[in-house]
Amino acid sequence: MKLNLQAGSPFQLGANYDGRGTNFAVFSENATQIDLCVFSEDGKTELGRCVLPERTGSIWHGYAPDIKPGALYGYRAHGPYEPSVGHRFNPNKLLLDPYTREVFGDWTNDPATLGYEKKAQKEDLSFSAVDSAPFVPKSVVSDPELFKVLQHTPKGWDNSLVYEAHVKGLTQEHPKVPKALKGTYEGLASDAIIEHLQKLGVTTIELLPTHHFIDDGFLLDKGLTNYWGYNTIGFFTPEPRYFGPEGLLGFKKMVQRFHDAGIEVVLDVVYNHTAEGDQRGPTLCYRGLDNASYYRLFKEDPRYYINDTGCGNTVNLSHPYVLRMVMDSLRFWVQCMGIDGFRFDLATTLAREDHGFDQRGGFFDAIRQDPVLSGVKLIAEPWDIGPGGYRLGGFPPEFVEWNDTYRDNVRRYWKGDDFSAQGLSSGLLGSASHFDKSGRRAWSSVNLLTSHDGFTLADCTRYNERHNLANLENGADGHSGNYSDNCGVEGDTKDPVIIKARERRQRNMLATLFLSQGTPMLLGGDELGNSQQGNNNAYCQDNPIGWVNWGKQDKDLIEFVAALSAFRKDYKGVRQTLFLHGQELCKDGTPNVEWMDFDGKHVDWDHAGLSGFCLSLGCCAVANPKYDKGHAPAFIIFNRDEKDVDVLLPERPGAKYWVKHIDTALESAPKKQQVIKGKRASVKGNSVVALLLAVDDNLED
Repeated sequence: MKLNLQAGSPFQLGANYDGRGTNFAVFSENATQIDLCVFSEDGKTELGRCVLPERTGSIWHGYAPDIKPGALYGYRAHGPYEPSVGHRFNPNKLLLDPYTREVFGDWTNDPATLGYEKKAQKEDLSFSAVDSAPFVPKSVVSDPELFKVLQHTPKGWDNSLVYEAHVKGLTQEHPKVPKALKGTYEGLASDAIIEHLQKLGVTTIELLPTHHFIDDGFLLDKGLTNYWGYNTIGFFTPEPRYFGPEGLLGFKKMVQRFHDAGIEVVLDVVYNHTAEGDQRGPTLCYRGLDNASYYRLFKEDPRYYINDTGCGNTVNLSHPYVLRMVMDSLRFWVQCMGIDGFRFDLATTLAREDHGFDQRGGFFDAIRQDPVLSGVKLIAEPWDIGPGGYRLGGFPPEFVEWNDTYRDNVRRYWKGDDFSAQGLSSGLLGSASHFDKSGRRAWSSVNLLTSHDGFTLADCTRYNERHNLANLENGADGHSGNYSDNCGVEGDTKDPVIIKARERRQRNMLATLFLSQGTPMLLGGDELGNSQQGNNNAYCQDNPIGWVNWGKQDKDLIEFVAALSAFRKDYKGVRQTLFLHGQELCKDGTPNVEWMDFDGKHVDWDHAGLSGFCLSLGCCAVANPKYDKGHAPAFIIFNRDEKDVDVLLPERPGAKYWVKHIDTALESAPKKQQVIKGKRASVKGNSVVALLLAVDDNLED
C-alpha cells in the first residue's frame, strides 16, 4: 500500500481528518526519522510504511490523501539507542500516537514489547530487534463528527457533594442495571444509578481513571489486573474495557445523561506517570518517541528515571511540548466530551520543577490562564513520594484539595485516640490552618472519610488490620496506619452488640462529614455499608472484593445519608464559604462560632482524653434577626463517651426552642423533627446530635 504522503501541517497534533484525507503530526525532539505505519482492519497486517516527510521544529508531519476515519496506524521512531544518555529509540517497536482518540486491540504482556532483550546480561542496555506490532494496540483515525465542541458550564463549589465511583465497580452487581450494561459507561448512567445518586443529593460524580490504561505485566503474571486504572497510556482515549453497546458514543451519552440529571462528571486523571514504567518496562509510546523529553531522568545517570510517583517514571511537565500535550488533553475532555473537571492524581508531581514544587510553576501557570480550564472544577491530591511531596494547603486558590488530615482526625476521634478531638475541631471548620490564605474559600478542603485507596467506611469499623493476601504480595501492601477500630472482633460477626456498635460508628462518622465546613466527598458504596473484606488496597481486585455489593445494602443507612445530605442542602450554616474564627458577630450579637462543654462552659482543649464537646454555629450572612430558614443558628453535640449526657442548650435572643434534626443514636432517619422543651437536651452515648433554632411554629412535639 502506497501512502503518497504530502508535507501536511505541524499545527494540530495527532491524526486529523479534514474530509478528504488525514494530517499526521507527532512531537519528537531527538528522533532522526519517524515512520507512519498503516494496518489492516483486523490490526494484524502492516499494509504500508512511509517516512513522515516534513519536520517543523520538533513536530514531524505528513498528509495522507487516501486515509479516512477508521484507519489503523502507529509510529516507528528512529534515533540513537543510548540508554546511558537517556535515548531509547527502537524502530522495531510500534508506538501509539500520544494524541489518538481511539485505540484498536489490546496490549499483550510479551517480551517483544520491550525495547531490549529481556534475557540479556545488562537487560535494558541491550537492543531488541523483535517487531512488537502483533502485541500492541493500534491508533485509530477518528471521525471528527464524534468530537464536536460542546457548550457546558460547570457549577460552583457551594453546596457540592462529590461521590467517588468506579465505572465497573458501582454497576457490576447492581440488580437493576441491565445485564448488557453492567460494567459500562451506559450502565453507570442507567436509571437505577442516577436515581440512587439523586436520592443521596450527589452533585458531582468523580470517576476513577477512564483514560486508556493497560494492566501491569507483574499483575498479569499473577493472574490479576489493574482494576483501578492508574496506569495510563492514552491521555485522549476513553478506556475501551468499559464500552457498552454504543462504544465510544456510550461515554458521551453517559456524560449527557448525568448532566440532564443535574450531576457533574469529574475525571480522576493520571498525568504524573505513564504505563511504560521504569527502564525495564515496555516501549509503547512516549519512551520510543522521545524518552529524554517525555520523562524526568537523573541528570547524573539518564539511564534511570526519577520516580516521584512510586510507579517507575515521572512525566516531564517542564518540557513545553509535554505540558502542551497535557493541556490539549484536558481541553479535549472538557470541550469534546463534556467533562466538568478533574481530580489530579499525585498533583504535587505535576507542579514540580527542577528546583522542586512550585506554586507558580509551568503547569499551574498554564491551567490558571487557560480560558477553558480555568473555569472547571480542579481537585488536587496534594502529595507524592518525591522530596517535599506533601503539600496540603499549598495549591493555588483555583484548586480544592483532598484533605487526608481531616480523614485521619475523624477516624481517630471516633476510635478514641488521645488529642483527637482537637484535630477534629479544626476539620469541622474547614481546616483553616491549611486553607485560610490567599483568598481561599472554606470549600477548598475536600473532606473525606474514605476513598478508593484504603478501607471502606464499613471496614473502618470491622478491621484493625489490613487483609490484603488476595493481592499476592504477602499482605505487605496498602496503608499500615488506618486508624480503624473493629469494635471488639476482627471481621464479620453475628454478635448483635458489636453489629449495632459498628452501625452507630458509621452513622457518627457520616454525620461528622456532612456537618463539617468544606466540600464533602463520599466513597461509592459507603452509604450502603459496602465491605472489601478488609482489603485496603483493592487496586488489582476486579472481582467481588472491589465491586460494590448491592446485595447486602443497608437500606436504613442509605436513608440516613440521604437525610444528612438534605439537611446540608437546606441549612447553609454547615457549608459557609468564608472561614469561621469566632471573631465575627452574627446579627443577634453572638459569635459565628462558639465551643462549649456539656454544661455551657469553655472546652478544656488541653485535656488529652477530651471526648465530648459542642459547636455553636451562626451564619454571618443572616439579614433577618428572626433567623430565616437556612440561616438559623445550629448547636451540634459530639459525645464519644459510652454514657448518656444532659447538655445545656445556649440561649439565643428571640428564640423559643431548639429542634433536633440529626441524631445518630437512631437506627434510621427520623420521620419528623423533635422539638426540645426546656434548657437541656438528652444525648445518648456514642452519638452526634444537631439542633437548629425553630423557624416554624407548626412543628410537632
